[in-house]
Amino acid sequence: MIFSSSGGNKRTRRKLMSDINITPMIDVMLVLLVIFMISAPLLTVGVKVDLPSASAPAMNDNETPIVVCINKEGQVYIGEIEVDEETLPDKLRAVTRENAAEAKIFVKGDKTLPYGTIMRVMGRISDSGFKKVVLVTELPKKQGHNASQTR
Repeated sequence: MIFSSSGGNKRTRRKLMSDINITPMIDVMLVLLVIFMISAPLLTVGVKVDLPSASAPAMNDNETPIVVCINKEGQVYIGEIEVDEETLPDKLRAVTRENAAEAKIFVKGDKTLPYGTIMRVMGRISDSGFKKVVLVTELPKKQGHNASQTR
């Protein structure tokens, strides 16, 4: 006679687990949330400027330009860094590594600024050897677009 310690002919059956383990999915989602929270502020570069509207078509270009902003107080910025208007060409040459002829510079000027202020800054940039200087405007609201476009 053979005796077993498991109780003879009784079979031990395990129940199937019908619950979905969502812990790994929650972990992945939290990591993605943190990544997006950190990277989202980096996507908006520049100073808050109220751009004028224009109906010219948008430029299609893949090269990343240097953005020069002039806020409503007349302060000049390269990206988010404030610079003096007199030292602007030197700072731009330092950023472009002396490659002024090929560098693209987008100028964003607040629409409340006098036209002469924006033209003075653009002239200073152009006179220092930069050939690709462009004004940035918004599409008129009647076309259904409110995003910044370059002209």
